[in-house]
Amino acid sequence: MLENDVTTSTESATDTVHVDTPVNDQLPYDPSSPESIYAHLHEHFTLQRNSFDQHPYETVAERRAHLANLKKLLTDNVDAIVAAINQDYGNRSYHETMLAEFFVAVDDITASSKKVAKWAKVQKRSVDWTMFAGAKNKVIPQPIGVVGFIIPWNFPINLTFAGLSSAFAAGNRAMVKMSENSRNLCQLLIELTPQYFAPEKLQFFDETGQVGQQFSSVPFDHIMFTGSGATGKKVMANAAANLTPVTLELGGKSPAVIDPNYDLQKAVERIMFAKQYNAGQICTNVDYLFVHESQMTDYLTAAKNWVQKHLPDITSKDYTSLIDETSYNRIVATVEDAKAKGATVINLNDQEPNAELRKYPVTIIMDITDDMMIATRETFGPLLLVFPYQDKQDVVDYVIKRDRPLAFYPFTSDNALADFYIEKIMSGGVSVNDALFHVAQHDLPFGGIGPSGMGHYHGYEGFLTFSKLRPVFKQAPISSLKFLYPPYGNLANKVIATLSKLKMK
Repeated sequence: MLENDVTTSTESATDTVHVDTPVNDQLPYDPSSPESIYAHLHEHFTLQRNSFDQHPYETVAERRAHLANLKKLLTDNVDAIVAAINQDYGNRSYHETMLAEFFVAVDDITASSKKVAKWAKVQKRSVDWTMFAGAKNKVIPQPIGVVGFIIPWNFPINLTFAGLSSAFAAGNRAMVKMSENSRNLCQLLIELTPQYFAPEKLQFFDETGQVGQQFSSVPFDHIMFTGSGATGKKVMANAAANLTPVTLELGGKSPAVIDPNYDLQKAVERIMFAKQYNAGQICTNVDYLFVHESQMTDYLTAAKNWVQKHLPDITSKDYTSLIDETSYNRIVATVEDAKAKGATVINLNDQEPNAELRKYPVTIIMDITDDMMIATRETFGPLLLVFPYQDKQDVVDYVIKRDRPLAFYPFTSDNALADFYIEKIMSGGVSVNDALFHVAQHDLPFGGIGPSGMGHYHGYEGFLTFSKLRPVFKQAPISSLKFLYPPYGNLANKVIATLSKLKMK
């Protein structure tokens, strides 16, 4: 889902990034050598691919066993994983980690385990009896092989294990490359995984500076990447060299709109909860909001009251830190740029930013002009752009002139108005009367469109993403097409004439 193009995690997918690495003799490869890194990754890919070739079709029982181990890896090690994520962030709210990482991932794994028998069932398909009488058609969902995952730092457990849930339900092997901003978590997963999986099934890889660039060049059977559009293009280009299909979960600027007839207080509490969650570091977060001009004063008052009640102190452990100094400085620079160009900036916390803790107050920005950085770049932080509007068409006209967003959030009790917005504004997904939570539904596909991504995972659509729907045609003992073998004569002419009457009506 999830970071914008200035965050280091997304850069790591294909670019060289600066990270502190262990000395060379602690690594099985030379981190300064792209050739050495690639050879290391390809060796493990070959191990998994050879294993797949020897056993290409796992039974439903085997898939459920792997899903059970995937779930057990999480549930056995909750405290250690929470601590590792907190260490990577500097401060990550415990409750946010449990809600957005563990609960969502475990639910997804549980649902996949329950439904995998139905998903993997051979499908009977119809046959054209006029030409293929007695023949049979079927579709077999088959595993594709080895899947490569490139995972960002903002929801590393959620994004890793939801993807693995789909891939394992489909019967595949997996290699996972974590972010350089998730190094404590990655080291923990590297240590824990052999207790639950053989290396032929699942392996994790740390980012030591050039791993992502080489990882996307491995000839996987599918690559799933989550990150920025700029890096997604590079991943796709690397994958194209191997004709490897890709699922890209990107980001962008996701809008929300409040119908003036909707409960304003309810809209405020749901939008502001989403905006402060994970300090706004969510690809599907509300990036900009349309408030009817008649309600603007009331909205600003309600938003400030909600933030000061629920987030009275940004130094609290309940408020997550920005992931690194680069991200913090980007938020500061974005706000200063907007101020300098005439924007109205409203600090809802009435607290100064804290550089030491990398915490920035929840901030509303208004009077935005197109020359401001914030007008075109995903905020990916606790900043909310607010626009006044007069008519519903104003909202549509603004959004459709820009890149298609990953998410869209209409707040209205009017079903016809909700349908109007959904029909007029294309986005990856929609939550009506809330924000973010369509992503947490394990039976809904998640994915973007255009600049916000391609492909889906979660639920049945995730199973399909990592499966080959293999068509199988079985001819009847006697084929009616034998009457159309050359040389063509009267019989063939009569058959063609009959078929023409049946098919060309």
